[in-house]
Amino acid sequence: MTAEADFEALMRIMPPHAGAGNVVDWATVERGWGFSFPADYKRFMEVYGGGGIDDYLEVIPPEPFGPNAVFQGMVSETLNARANWDLRPGEQGLAAAPASLVTWGIDSSADLLCWVTDGPDPDRWPVMVWDQNGRQWKTFDCGMPGFLLRVFRAEFDECPLGDLSLWGEADPRFLHADEEKRLRDAGLDPWTGEPDPFADEEYD
Repeated sequence: MTAEADFEALMRIMPPHAGAGNVVDWATVERGWGFSFPADYKRFMEVYGGGGIDDYLEVIPPEPFGPNAVFQGMVSETLNARANWDLRPGEQGLAAAPASLVTWGIDSSADLLCWVTDGPDPDRWPVMVWDQNGRQWKTFDCGMPGFLLRVFRAEFDECPLGDLSLWGEADPRFLHADEEKRLRDAGLDPWTGEPDPFADEEYD
């Protein structure tokens, strides 16, 4: 399938909710990183934005590369990925340098979902996942929306994430970070719609 077909299929499986999506100053973001981001990630940000999937996986919105990293933001999680680099020769079949890793997602199992930004065409960058449980890197020849789609369809040889919550999930739900905060502020658990017993606590 093409990247466009992957994205259309993803939207059928996981429809975006009203009000989702981020407005991104791509010129500023890309100037900070020194490269253009993949077109399918840009479209994901336009349609979905940054937020969670089934209260397990968090898709990170872009931010300019620089010293003012946000906790669990793209810059800080990219630095975490590069710090975890432990590629052994011949283990992955893909030579890469830690400086080429950029993180676009994290999950509740502490896995890091990255691109390998080698090569001039960002639409051909593969996804590389830090498997926290197995303490190893795994490479997948697809883009970011295509990776999510194949997890939902259970199309890899095995689940690439540390938990089976999204593996073969026919009806995954995406919730933008702002909507999750709005529901919590209203005293509701954003994933169940039930009253949130921790509603009086402060959420960032």
